[in-house]
Amino acid sequence: MSNVATQPETEQKKAGLSRQFVNFAVYKVDPAWRRLDPEVRSLGKDEFERVVKRFCDEKRCQILTYSTMGMRADGEIMLWVISYDLEPLQDLATELAKTGLGQYMGRTHSFLAQTKRSMYLDRFNPEHPEDRAHIVPGKYKYIFVYPFVKKRDWYALSMPERQEMMDEHIKIGMKYPSVKLNTTYSFGLDDQEFVVAFETDSPSDFLDLVQELRETKASSYTLRDTPILTCIAKDVKGMLDSIGG
Repeated sequence: MSNVATQPETEQKKAGLSRQFVNFAVYKVDPAWRRLDPEVRSLGKDEFERVVKRFCDEKRCQILTYSTMGMRADGEIMLWVISYDLEPLQDLATELAKTGLGQYMGRTHSFLAQTKRSMYLDRFNPEHPEDRAHIVPGKYKYIFVYPFVKKRDWYALSMPERQEMMDEHIKIGMKYPSVKLNTTYSFGLDDQEFVVAFETDSPSDFLDLVQELRETKASSYTLRDTPILTCIAKDVKGMLDSIGG
């Protein structure tokens, strides 16, 4: 286990290892919005788009935009928001709620997490292109996101036992290089323990990966890994156009 990973955040900041807060927010539009005058709908979407772009231009946070329209019944768009502080996440949600479109939207899912270095060693690829404290997202067409909770029995196992099971998990993941895993941590921040986000250009590879992971020993220690969000990457305008109106 890395000594850095066990240091308090204040000590990590001194070492230049600031971590990132991550929020996956899914919104659903009130059907009443689609019955509004077309000009009113257009103005509302423009307002929403300007807020997203302003927060990005001011570098208050990084925002990646996705459409979930047609993928689930309980959501139509998703924002993947990344920031070094919690306040920009809240400010963004507040500003979006004030827009003409935001007044007709509600959050159906919202998962909050933070980056950190993994406590498990990747024996097969010890030198990662990313340091795990910083996410480099947005290079793929699709993303699959879900909250993740382990059974308490998992934490009662010794570290060598858990590492052995994670070795199997990691080895299977290596068979699918087209799928990139982003793991973030929610302990004490939200209801789940982790949020996992798989980026890929091949949904079929992701399906096969998840099916194979179900057969691992570590999978028997999973308590909850739903809801699963299937999202298609689009720019802000494309994301908003996908909701209709």
